[in-house]
Amino acid sequence: MITHALYGHLIFGFPYEEDINKYSTYIHLQQEWNSYPRNILFDVTTVWSNPYSDVNDPYYEGGIGVHLKTEYNPNELQYLHGKPYVELNHEFSDCKNRWEPIAYRHTIDTLSHQYYNLIGVQLNSDPYVVVYSPLQNSEYELSEQETKVKSGFSKFIPICTSKDVTSYDYSVSINDEKIGFDVYFVTSISERENFHQNFDEFSYYQGNGCSGQNYQRFSGTCENVDKRSGLLIIVPDDLNLSLTEITVNLHEKN
Repeated sequence: MITHALYGHLIFGFPYEEDINKYSTYIHLQQEWNSYPRNILFDVTTVWSNPYSDVNDPYYEGGIGVHLKTEYNPNELQYLHGKPYVELNHEFSDCKNRWEPIAYRHTIDTLSHQYYNLIGVQLNSDPYVVVYSPLQNSEYELSEQETKVKSGFSKFIPICTSKDVTSYDYSVSINDEKIGFDVYFVTSISERENFHQNFDEFSYYQGNGCSGQNYQRFSGTCENVDKRSGLLIIVPDDLNLSLTEITVNLHEKN
């Protein structure tokens, strides 16, 4: 019994020399939203080349090890185009903590990934660098999606990088089969406000694979993005589930 318990908390050796940054953001929509009282969970995994990994450096906090405690930032009431929501962020969202899967977690992640790979949902073998077979939303047309998402909820997901300019593979999926999301690789978080308030001034990277509209699963690659850039993910204010889960995977290309 003790042996199994200890084994379950062993660090699994990560198969390549990159850091995993893994965190979640929980969103609780308030009464002003059509989707109230529903919630959104963004589950984000970023695999990136951290030059400070394994080094006691002031820009790298946490070091290597198993993070058994789970800490959250305080609930924060925020507003998006005049509508309030509560946001709760997990501790790993600062790109300064290296997450390493313990043995049983890696086993679960691998088996789950192999299943989705077998049925054709995921196209590669790495459980932490995910490539989806694309699936567009069939519930409404793209023109209808464009109208819905402008008044919907959006989240900016920053990248992790030590470079001024880098390139990223990414994938996004949603568990609600009745809605689609839009995703854009944008230059900075300021484009989130532009999308909702000044759409004519909204800008994003125009390269092939840097955006997708009205998808339930999508993967792309965006080349030569700025260190302040990230993904802008938008869902319509038309949620059906009590908890809508949006899974985001980012992988910095060497």
